[in-house]
Amino acid sequence: MAWSQDEERMLAQIERHLVDDDPRLAARLDSFNERVRRREGGGGRRRGARSGRGRGRRPRRSTVIIAVSWLLIATLVATLLIMVLRHEAAALALGSRAGRTTAALPAAPALPAVPEARIPAAR
Repeated sequence: MAWSQDEERMLAQIERHLVDDDPRLAARLDSFNERVRRREGGGGRRRGARSGRGRGRRPRRSTVIIAVSWLLIATLVATLLIMVLRHEAAALALGSRAGRTTAALPAAPALPAVPEARIPAAR
């Protein structure tokens, strides 16, 4: 349904007042409208834009950040698991070695006995 001339005139007047009152908001709204038009495929294509369906569409910044974060988390978890498993394997290997080699080691020399100090009884 098309707008009447009065409605279009009122909308243009509102738009002018908005641009005069808050130019930053007007610029943001204009940028948003341009993105919506591009996404819907209706004009607004820039020079050098790739043609073809699905080609040339870049992922959002937030999607890239989330993907990199998950990759880092997965790497950290894998590294921690490897460290824990290696530590447990080393502990098991040391435990089994200690059980085998204690019989082969010579006994430690006995320490000389230290005479006990006598404390005089309180009278």
